Amino acid sequence: MAKITKVKIGGGIYYYLEQSIRRGNKVSKKRIYLGKTIPSNVSELRNRFMKEMYAEEWYPAFDRIKKGYLAGLKRLPVIARDKEIEVFMIEFTYDTQRIEGSKLSFRDTAQVLLEQTAPKGAHIHDIKEAEAHRRVFYEMLEYDRDLSLGIILKWHKELFEETKKTMAGEIRNFNVRITNSKFIPPNYVYMESMLGNFFAWYNKHKKEVHPVELAALAHLKFVTIHPFADGNGRISRLIMNFILNKNRYPMLNIRYVNRRGYYTALERSQLKNDEGIFLIWFFRKYLKENKRYIPS
Repeated sequence: MAKITKVKIGGGIYYYLEQSIRRGNKVSKKRIYLGKTIPSNVSELRNRFMKEMYAEEWYPAFDRIKKGYLAGLKRLPVIARDKEIEVFMIEFTYDTQRIEGSKLSFRDTAQVLLEQTAPKGAHIHDIKEAEAHRRVFYEMLEYDRDLSLGIILKWHKELFEETKKTMAGEIRNFNVRITNSKFIPPNYVYMESMLGNFFAWYNKHKKEVHPVELAALAHLKFVTIHPFADGNGRISRLIMNFILNKNRYPMLNIRYVNRRGYYTALERSQLKNDEGIFLIWFFRKYLKENKRYIPS
């Protein structure tokens, strides 16, 4: 996030917005002049400055990723395309479930989803939720309309109707806490208005904001609202991949082994009310995971 810095020149103090930029092993700085005093609309100026930075630093790489990804898909026969989606589905199901407490190993998850058999010693609760996640994932890929509260409630219900029936597809009517997080989700009385604001924001910005940024922000905003008793992370990551896939960008699997950085970026964004913290983490992760699509 851009910082306010002050520079003393002669007898005067001058204020700037400054952001460090890393390119390989080199770090450079970009800044804009604010004035001799910090303006009252500095938050607006900071947001505008960061948007310009994103457009310059990240969007061209994301668009090259999309171009290479689509070119690669075009070369693949249908059976190979389906196999790639299946491999991603297994990895995504394993990691998103594991982040939320599933004890299934990757091998166990593959056995459940491909062979439809129960691994020895596996908990039936984890098996049923992995199977449900597979169904919802493919439904999400085939869904040809846009995001709405209705479809999100439907996905949530399908994820949990066999394991947590009393809360499946239901917005919470009580307050919750997040284990090992300093962030306290909003009071339940605000759920209806906050969800209304979320979809109003999405519908207003879905054609204006770069799809990778839109996916990251939708994930952050939805999981911060925390409208369900459980499953907020899983639904947020499905929303994220729905947006990426709908806009024909490669989807992203946030891996269980990378969970600490993921948790930290989310929590810091939430506590500081600074979307830029999570966006930068997400952008770096997305670029790292998809560099193979950029022609060398």
